[in-house]
Amino acid sequence: MNKTIDNYSLPESITTALANGINIVRAFREQFGYSIEDLAVSCGLTSLEIETIESGQNSDPSKLERIAHALGLPSNAMIIEDSKRLSA
Repeated sequence: MNKTIDNYSLPESITTALANGINIVRAFREQFGYSIEDLAVSCGLTSLEIETIESGQNSDPSKLERIAHALGLPSNAMIIEDSKRLSA
């Protein structure tokens, strides 16, 4: 079953990863074949910031929007509240 965010249908691999407890940023990063370093360069964050977000220690919406934009996703695709709702 595909889940949606503002008319964006999440790939089944992402919903499966979420159901298995994988952080949504990591799930999308791996889906697109990015290393942490590649994603950091693409969105203008540091590798440490990406690692902190993926570990669940940081959920700054502006950083999540930057990551989503770098991956060509809707700006709210990685907002923690949305990912919790989607993984329920």
